[in-house]
Amino acid sequence: MPAELVVALGRQALTTVLLVAGPMLLAGLLTGLIIAVFQATTQINEQTMSFVPKIIAIFVAAMVFGPWMINVAVEFGREMFGNLSTFIR
Repeated sequence: MPAELVVALGRQALTTVLLVAGPMLLAGLLTGLIIAVFQATTQINEQTMSFVPKIIAIFVAAMVFGPWMINVAVEFGREMFGNLSTFIR
């Protein structure tokens, strides 16, 4: 397997992982930022206060973006299995 092919496969795999995980990571990040600002302004430093809203935000993002994320992952898998004969040589 040529080095260019390995690099291209690695790049495509990383891009797919970022696309699939991105919506949930972004939801958790924004929720954490909003809660951190709220805690800083009210001076309430409760650790569990940020945990539950992040979990809920990530769950909602998974429900909203779930079909799209599954389509991206399945398309990547189909492309990998479709090009399997190229990789074996």
